[in-house]
Amino acid sequence: LRELEHAMTQNPATDNPNAEPAVEEATAQSPEDIIQANFARIEAERDDLKDKLLRTLADMENLRRRTEREIADAKAYAVTSFARDMLGVADNLRRALESLPETARMTEEPALKGLIEGVDLTERDLLKTLERHGVRKIDPLGEKFDPNLHQAMFEAPDAEIAKGLVSKVVQSGYKIGERVLRPALVGVSAGAPKPQAAEGGDSTPTTH
Repeated sequence: LRELEHAMTQNPATDNPNAEPAVEEATAQSPEDIIQANFARIEAERDDLKDKLLRTLADMENLRRRTEREIADAKAYAVTSFARDMLGVADNLRRALESLPETARMTEEPALKGLIEGVDLTERDLLKTLERHGVRKIDPLGEKFDPNLHQAMFEAPDAEIAKGLVSKVVQSGYKIGERVLRPALVGVSAGAPKPQAAEGGDSTPTTH
């Protein structure tokens, strides 16, 4: 009985040096390390989503502005083709008025006077109607020549107008919005004529 009790009280782990330990050493990360790793991962995902959101918002804002600009352009330039066709009517009315002699304008004959006033009124109403739709007349007499608005037909000396300025408007131009509907056909001043050299050769006296 004593031998049996002695055998039961023996600790195999301490008596046997080759026995495995009862508790294995911890090899996994600590809870604090796991929390820190998850927190860093969540922060990276948050920053990535924030960046994508900002990019999306910027793209949407650019799209909104581009759409608004396209709608505004469509409204402003919708009548471009019609306005260009109406320029021929305006040109014919202007030619009719310019072809009248001064005596005809001063006539007291009711029929002729009414006709002239009717043509003049029609031209003014047509130009006002075009202006309501964004079409403005370009009449650059005396202004600096601008190749974006004017088309030079000739260049000639002009003592009264400085060089580079429009000295004559052959045909008026028109703009629609900020675009040129038709450039003005103009003549450009080359400045005052150059003085001619004295005839008869050199008049400087010679000395002997």
